[in-house]
Amino acid sequence: METCLKNDIEYLKLLSKQYPNTDRVCNEIIDLRATLALPKGTEHFVSDIHGEFDAFHHVIKNASGVIKSTIEDCFGNNMRESSKRKLATLIYYPTEKLAIIKESEPDIDDWYKTTLIRLKRVCKAVFAKYKRTEVRNAMPQDLAYILEEFLNESDAREAKKSYYNELIDSIISLGQADRFITELCYLIQRFAITHLHVIGDIYDRGPDAVQIMDMLMNYHSVDLQWGNHDMSWIGAASGCEALICNVIRFQARYGNLATLEEDYGINLVPLATFAMKTYADDPCEQFMPKLVEGTQPSESRSLIAKMHKAISIMQFKYEAEIIRRHPEFKMDSRLILETLDLDAGTFVAEGETYKLNDLSFPTLVEGEQCALTAEERDTMEKIKFSFMHNEKLNKHVRFMLRKGGIYKVFNGNLLYHGIIPLNDDGTLREVTYRGKTLKGKAYLDEVDTAVRKAYYESPRSELKTECLDHVWFLWEHKDSPLFGKKVMTTFERYFTDNKNAYEEGRDPYYNWRNNDDVCNMILKDFGLDDENSRIVNGHVPVHAKNGESPIKSHGKLFVIDGGFAKAYQDVTGIAGYTLIYSPHGLLIVSHDPFTGVYDAVTKETDVASFTVGSFYSQEKILVADTDAGREIKKKIDALEELLYAYSNGLVKETE
Repeated sequence: METCLKNDIEYLKLLSKQYPNTDRVCNEIIDLRATLALPKGTEHFVSDIHGEFDAFHHVIKNASGVIKSTIEDCFGNNMRESSKRKLATLIYYPTEKLAIIKESEPDIDDWYKTTLIRLKRVCKAVFAKYKRTEVRNAMPQDLAYILEEFLNESDAREAKKSYYNELIDSIISLGQADRFITELCYLIQRFAITHLHVIGDIYDRGPDAVQIMDMLMNYHSVDLQWGNHDMSWIGAASGCEALICNVIRFQARYGNLATLEEDYGINLVPLATFAMKTYADDPCEQFMPKLVEGTQPSESRSLIAKMHKAISIMQFKYEAEIIRRHPEFKMDSRLILETLDLDAGTFVAEGETYKLNDLSFPTLVEGEQCALTAEERDTMEKIKFSFMHNEKLNKHVRFMLRKGGIYKVFNGNLLYHGIIPLNDDGTLREVTYRGKTLKGKAYLDEVDTAVRKAYYESPRSELKTECLDHVWFLWEHKDSPLFGKKVMTTFERYFTDNKNAYEEGRDPYYNWRNNDDVCNMILKDFGLDDENSRIVNGHVPVHAKNGESPIKSHGKLFVIDGGFAKAYQDVTGIAGYTLIYSPHGLLIVSHDPFTGVYDAVTKETDVASFTVGSFYSQEKILVADTDAGREIKKKIDALEELLYAYSNGLVKETE
């Protein structure tokens, strides 16, 4: 009899600790079977947020337009458009909007009553695909009982109508309406999105990456796929000097040094001191920060420019050390400092000679032009200590490691930020990484391992240094799944005006991502052989204003980098995409630029969202069809075996 059980008796005995008798087992099986019949939760996919907290936060608050659509479905023509806008704004920003309404509303008690009833209706629509226990568990403990009574009481039942009215009247008369309204709004926000996928690049360009990370750490259900900019920060916190330079360089380039100095509390005084001394007479014109002209005094911009140039030169030198440690990277063409001819005013990059636009290189030593000076090394040691021992930064990086990865397979979809390296003929390209020749999924699995080792290995370990070098590889090597180009022309963009030198080329992936067979091949390599499986990635902005579609390969692949970063919005013509995977199928929407929280609250402006493409399922997708559903089915099987074991005396009931 025992041999008929898939699980061994010892496992069933352990399971019996949680379900000690037949009644408990049966109750759990009933609940789990019912759960399988619920509609799947709604997943939202976003990418390339790049420090734009306000815009991203608003899109999460309005659930990419889903809440506005729900209000429309609930009230239709029975409510004025102005009232719908006010209700939507209240749901997004309850505290801020309540303060304004209370100052202007002539009969606040009547408004409270109407609003509570309307919010109840929206709640019922949003909560429809959740178990009551899930909603209850998300409520503040001290309000849970009254909120549940309020939400689940049908005002159509005459026998309890007076009870229901008294409930509302008491909430208002006891001065609790503000709190109840606020909590209902937060519950709507919470349950409008079941799970959030962030497909890379939280950091750089925009000013508020730290606020985004704080928000994500407190989000109810989220996963992250590492982007190339996130990888730069992970590498910096792990102790890679070249990537520490890169992180600082980006913040200087976009005028966001406050992210490091104020938000994280990283000490950049050693760099500022070194830069002011070394580049005192250098105007550093090519290094003036972007996006801050007219918003900072000229002396501040001048200091940032000097710091920007100092850290850039240090980056090229630290990168040269990595390149020399790893001849297998085959990146000698990036040892550009060695090629500088200041008498001729030229340098050589990728075999071509270019004219320098800047001849000031005070830290270069003749004959050893890639060598770091003692002052540069001393400056880096102080900054590196600050990065590696910064509590908040490391808390964020550990969160990215815990909740993130180089890719993720979730509910039949393959998520990754950048590319899968391909050959010119569209086949998977073999890459030599950490001494192994790998491709596709096997390569990305090795990358994932190296990143974690780079962070967690002891600072004195040779393995840590080797892994750190391979994290830098992910930033700019042509075979990196996070880069996707043939060469990174950072030096050229600073030091020559010849734009021919800026060309970086693209991986063959971009020529093949619109090919059904290639997309299916990639999916199959990751264990997805379902016609409904799809790839979701970001990294390269979609030129929507030029007619480019984020939908590739007839819907087998979605590129959802639509320009959350203001720096990209001139290119994309929009301000981001969200891919929504609901029980009805897939929907991709684009967003207009966000004009700010003040406008949203006072003028009731919302981010306009437009449907770009939809892929509806013929049948409603249930929990049973998801990864969670498959786990539930395994649990049901185990519980049914435990029930059999109880009934046949193989395991004894204890309660």
